[in-house]
Amino acid sequence: MHVLWRIDRILVALLVVTGLAGPPLESFAQQPEPKRAPTQRPAKPPAKPQTATKPKTDPAAAEAAMTPSQIGIPTAAQYAFMVDPQTSTVLLFKDADKPMHPSSMAKMMTVYLAFEELAAGRLKLDTRFQVSEKAWRMSRQGSTMYVGDPGTEVTVEDLIKGMIVLSGNDACIVVAEGIAGSEEGFADRMNKKAKELGMTGTVFKNASGWPADGQMTTAKDLALLAWHTVNDFPKFYHYYSITQWTHSNIKQDNRNLLLRQTPGVDGLKTGHTEEGGFGQTVSAVRDGRRLILVVNGLAMGKPQHEGGRERARETSRLLEWGFRDFTNTTLFKAGDTVAEAPVWLGAQDKVPLVTSRSVQMTLPTGQAASPRVVAKFDGPLPAPIAKGTKLGVAAVTLPDGRVMEYPLEAGVDVPRQGFVGRVISLARHYLVGWISS
Repeated sequence: MHVLWRIDRILVALLVVTGLAGPPLESFAQQPEPKRAPTQRPAKPPAKPQTATKPKTDPAAAEAAMTPSQIGIPTAAQYAFMVDPQTSTVLLFKDADKPMHPSSMAKMMTVYLAFEELAAGRLKLDTRFQVSEKAWRMSRQGSTMYVGDPGTEVTVEDLIKGMIVLSGNDACIVVAEGIAGSEEGFADRMNKKAKELGMTGTVFKNASGWPADGQMTTAKDLALLAWHTVNDFPKFYHYYSITQWTHSNIKQDNRNLLLRQTPGVDGLKTGHTEEGGFGQTVSAVRDGRRLILVVNGLAMGKPQHEGGRERARETSRLLEWGFRDFTNTTLFKAGDTVAEAPVWLGAQDKVPLVTSRSVQMTLPTGQAASPRVVAKFDGPLPAPIAKGTKLGVAAVTLPDGRVMEYPLEAGVDVPRQGFVGRVISLARHYLVGWISS
């Protein structure tokens, strides 16, 4: 590529033949919506025989329940979204931007705000919140932690475990009232935070996900919240991997069956309401690669135990597909040189431009990467240059046409030339310019 260097600094684009890279945190929230395939109605099932001979978990019946996704494989879930957050690659998309009932998956936002208060030092794990009559009454319906009678004090740590492991609606009210004074005020904070995180299709009405008019979310929004939880609070995220917990002398298992059944699963939250069916937001890590999956609308009308098992089977099946059929390719490791930029009046003529973090892309297993990366910077770059100074970006065009940018910084210190060297460089520059004019 021929470039005309000028002292007034022009924009240079250096083409480096390498591969695609992954976009930064949460950029999958800004992805364009996928092209939707024509609506396909599932085939009408055959009439039932007079005498039922097939088991309830007949694989053929389960296969018939699968309906197409806009991206990825068919699933029995009404809504589904799977993403590799490291590269923001969407692997599965089924009506993931359409409104749905969040059920207990709304508790992830209540937990997120509790983690935020802990990280800011405004709460401590041994801070005690008092149980109100409203919270006590809620312990009589739905999932419960059994927080105790009105006036009882419960630690924040126990309340976090109660929300995550036991899915306690009563625990959510205690937390909401303890942080914001009322559940209504806390719901306002939930909505404000949702907006900050880019959850554009979400409206919270309460802290627990208890059915309420106008309370909606999307599978894509819940995946974004899950990724923020993992990324923003590594110190507290481990609470999501607790498999069982005892409170008030009552031992309860985490409804996230995948914590015990599927390798690599370390969170997050299940949900179930009559209106929304069975759902789950789950995250798993294998060999350093994380996937986040949200499903909802499974096993509509089925009882808790049967629907919970069906949810676990389908969620596990989708995760296994995501890990098996896709892999991540590292294009640049943190500190790798992407390009070299010319330096003006420096002790050396060029400075390496390096990435501050690993750059990856997600591909179908066995597929080789052969795209290109464009390094953009203003050059020549005037000396002195300190190592770590941001000097440009690496622009990467993804398969769907999106262009993502990654910061490029100086890989070494480049001091300025001495007086004599600067005089010689300036003389050479003006002499070459005069001769060529």
